[in-house]
Amino acid sequence: MEMDLAQRIAGHPKYQELKAKRTSFGWLLTIMMMVVYYGFIVLVAFNKSFLATKLGSGVTTIGMPLGLGVIVFTIVITGIYVRRANSEFDDLTEEIKKAVLK
Repeated sequence: MEMDLAQRIAGHPKYQELKAKRTSFGWLLTIMMMVVYYGFIVLVAFNKSFLATKLGSGVTTIGMPLGLGVIVFTIVITGIYVRRANSEFDDLTEEIKKAVLK
């Protein structure tokens, strides 16, 4: 009986839609994160003088807010994913469950 349920879910058009949306959105966020993270790493590796440039007369350099920006960006895109998962993806999941469990 469980195989029949799994086959009905896998064959449902809303499940295919959910898989496609979730996958493409996940890849988009992954690419964005990799660009930000590896962009920072490339700056560290190849342009230390830029990152060492002081902001004002204090000890803070450009690298500090950029590094903090990478961390904040990670938190923001995680929040974006969670918000979309809790609304759109969960709604599609509920539609699938209602349709398949009839």
